[in-house]
Amino acid sequence: MENENFNQKSENVYSAKVRAGKRRTYFFDIRQTKGADYFLTLTESTKRFNGDGYERHKLFLYKEDINRFVEGLEEAVKFFKEELLPDYDFDEYTKRQEEWEARKALEEQENPEPKNEKNIDSEEDMAW
Repeated sequence: MENENFNQKSENVYSAKVRAGKRRTYFFDIRQTKGADYFLTLTESTKRFNGDGYERHKLFLYKEDINRFVEGLEEAVKFFKEELLPDYDFDEYTKRQEEWEARKALEEQENPEPKNEKNIDSEEDMAW
């Protein structure tokens, strides 16, 4: 019920989706309030192991916190990459994801899904 009221009070003006493997997706949404103010929501959506829907975790980021948040994130990522794992290939998972997506696209071309079957990535499944 709370999300329904939230959606009525703000309008989505920008949305980006980042897939992270088979079970996780991150959403970056900029919303506008009725008062013409903006805020960013970061959402992690994880498919449940039992296949029954998704778990979602949201972070609301307001304009007055954007710079400090980005600085803190950049600092943490730099430490993670340069100090903790300097020899690790952080592009490994990106390459793996691209290969998986290419195989999936090829399989879909060879064996298209029936039209009445629900697609995991449909807007209906991702809506909240």
